[in-house]
Formats: sequence, C-alpha cells, structure tokens
Amino acid sequence: MSRRFDAIIIGAGQAGPPLAGRLTAAGMTVALVERHLFGGTCVNTGCMPTKTLVASARVAHQARRAADYGVLLNGEVGIDLPRVMARAHKVSETSRGNVERWLEGMPHITVLRGHARFESADTLRVDDQTITAPRIFINVGGRARVPDDMPGVGDIDYLTNTSILQLAELPRHLAVIGGSYIGLEYAQMFRRFGSEVTVVERQSRLIAREDEDVSAAVREMLEAEGVTVRTGAECIAFARHAEGTVVKVDCRADDKDIVASHVLLAVGRRPNTDDLGLEQAGVKTDQHGNISVDDSLVTNVPGIWAMGDCNGRGAFTHTAYNDFEIIAANLLDGEQRRVSARIPGYALFTDPPLGRVGMTEAQARASGRPLLISKRPMSRVGRAVERDETRGFMKVVADADTRRILGAAILGVSGDEAIHGVLDLMNADQPYDTLKWAVPIHPTVSELLPTLVGDLKPA
Repeated sequence: MSRRFDAIIIGAGQAGPPLAGRLTAAGMTVALVERHLFGGTCVNTGCMPTKTLVASARVAHQARRAADYGVLLNGEVGIDLPRVMARAHKVSETSRGNVERWLEGMPHITVLRGHARFESADTLRVDDQTITAPRIFINVGGRARVPDDMPGVGDIDYLTNTSILQLAELPRHLAVIGGSYIGLEYAQMFRRFGSEVTVVERQSRLIAREDEDVSAAVREMLEAEGVTVRTGAECIAFARHAEGTVVKVDCRADDKDIVASHVLLAVGRRPNTDDLGLEQAGVKTDQHGNISVDDSLVTNVPGIWAMGDCNGRGAFTHTAYNDFEIIAANLLDGEQRRVSARIPGYALFTDPPLGRVGMTEAQARASGRPLLISKRPMSRVGRAVERDETRGFMKVVADADTRRILGAAILGVSGDEAIHGVLDLMNADQPYDTLKWAVPIHPTVSELLPTLVGDLKPA
C-alpha cells in the first residue's frame, strides 16, 4: 500500500528542512526522507566541522607568534588532535540534533529514515514502503570525487573530506591532491597543527579559477608557513610504501616523488544522484551526474525540482539555501525568482581568507567591456597593520560605462566579511559611486572600500 503526501523531499541538507517548514506551514502534508545524517555536507563534513578546525589551527598559529605581540608563553605549542576533533564533532552533533528536532516538531510532516528510489515520476520506494506525491524535491547533495585517472589510487589508503575528520593522530606528512578550496584549507590547517604538508596540483597554479595574482598570493602565503606546493603535476600516481604512500607527480623519471604518511584526495565533488533511480522517473542528468534544471530549478519532469549541490548550479551552503528560497517564493508566494539573478559570492577559508564576488578580472576582460580596475595592498588597511596580518590585497573591477561593479576579491584579514559590502552594492544594482561616498567605521577592513573604488582607473 502506498502512502500519499502533498510533497516529498529527498534529503535533509541545507535546502530540504526549510522547504519542509514552508510547505507544512502552508498546510501541506510532507514526507522528508533522509538516509544518513541530517544537515547535509555543511553540518556534518563541510563548513561547520572544517571551520571549527580552522579556528583551532589559527589559535595554534597565533600562539606560536605570541612573542611578536609582546606576549610570553612558557613551553612549546602542542596539538591534542583528539580534543581538536572532538570539538569539531561536538559542533556538528549539536547542529545535526537541532535540525532533527526542528523537523520532528513540524506539523503535517512524516520523517522517514531510509534510501529513497524513484519507481515513477510521482512514486518513491523507501526500503519496504512506497510513497507518492505530485511534488517531489531532490536535495541529495554530493560527495568527494575519487579520480579514476590516477594510477594506483585503488591500491592505497586515502582520505577524503569525510574520513579525515576521524583522524586520531597527526599525519607525519600529509599529501593533499588538489590545489583548490577544500585542499588548501586542509593543507594550511594541518601544517599549523604540525604536519609536513605537500600540495599537488595538476594545473600550473593553485585555485586556477581565480585571477593569477590571487593564485600567486595564496601560494606565497602557504609557502611562507612551510607548505610545499607542487603545481604542473602532469602525471599523478600512487603506490604503497613502508611509510605510507609514494605519490608520483610527473612523467619525468628524474622528478622527485613524495613519500607521505597520509594522502587526502581533494580533486572535486560528485552529486549523489547515481542510485536514486532517476531513469525510472525520466529525470535527465548531465555528463557529471548533476540533475538538469531550468532557471527556476524545475527538472525536465513537471512536478520534480532539484536543489543544492546535486543540480550543478552552485556548490555552496548559501546557494543551496537560496535554491530553497527561489522554489518557495515561486511555489508559495506567486513570485518569479530565477537562479540567473543570483550574484555569485564565495570564500576560501584559509587564514587570511579570500572573499570573492562576481567576475574575476580575467572574466571581465574576456567580456569585452570597457573596464575600470583598482587594487590596494592590505598593508594600507589599519586593521591589518594593527594585527600584524598584512598579507594580501583588495581588488575591484567595474564597468566604465554603467559604473557598476562587476566583481571583487579581498584576500586578507576579514576578507570573507568585508566582501559583503561589495556584494550588497551589486545586489542593490547601485553605481560604485554609492560606495565611494559611504562613511565606514574606523578601524575596520571595510573602511578601505570607498578609497578602493575611488581609485578605479581604466584598465
């Protein structure tokens, strides 16, 4: 016998639970199915535990620099990794528990724990029962990609962003395969914990989607802390070794191999869509397994939506939540919200962090627009000088004709917070003159933004 609902939500990540709240508040009966941990990647293996670890690593780094600030500490700085991990796990467990209690306290909801698979466009099987609804929302997230083009990867013990959170001992030497956002955060983190760290990246520079000056500055920052960076690693391969794993990083026989005690694979993510029975519902996916959606997040099958990492329209917690907002506004509030209206913003949470919004300089130049560009070093920021954390810079790119900001990067202390001043201006569709004549608080990082846009010059 099949149970019928007004809506079914598959997955309790960042988009699923708030959507359940809106739908049940509108009087709909909702079934929410979760096969593993409530809260999704962010709560369990992403933002919350990793940024908790970043905070611990920063304390260790600052403690080692205490004498620079006239603070004297007795003895060496040590790391109790089990306690560090326990703190991160506690943060995750608390948030996960809050999500579960929130869902279970909602009226008109049935929470099912199990693996949902489509049997048709309106019917799912969850273990030994079937459920049906005219509206189905997929929020199944993603997982670490294990590359099949790196010889020997199946012969070694490797870590992902999930399993690394279970470490009880510090790696002697951590090899991070992948020089992008997740990999770089872990690289700096474990270097500050005391591990030897090598980052291996196939491309010619780190975080290659960013501008070259950003990539170079991030590399310089990491290398200054003792992280070894190997870019242009054309042939990456692995083999077992008495001390852990040999990582081969090039085709040339004379290139030096890396002998690592631990290997972290950080070469991208893949959506959790391969075991949902999407073919039974006729739902299309792209070559990467992402569920194809239109600008309002509807799939090719009427009555089925896809939210969050599994739709390929943004791999961030904030974009997943915005997916929920778009769907709820369109379905319940009579609006016509679109993903294409979203201004992309994100951060790299190294220390100092990189805050990014809109186009890179390279993208802006490729657009053919007449440009204005301004760039200032963080050494011109009073807050950075006071903290003796002057690495990095601010950069903003604007359209000379419309006087609108196209994009910005802030690599430096509080860059992940200060970037929101630019993001808000872009969302309001205001000319950069509005920011130029703002009066920000001193001493802050944001106080340099008016000066930055006031110095915009033809590129």
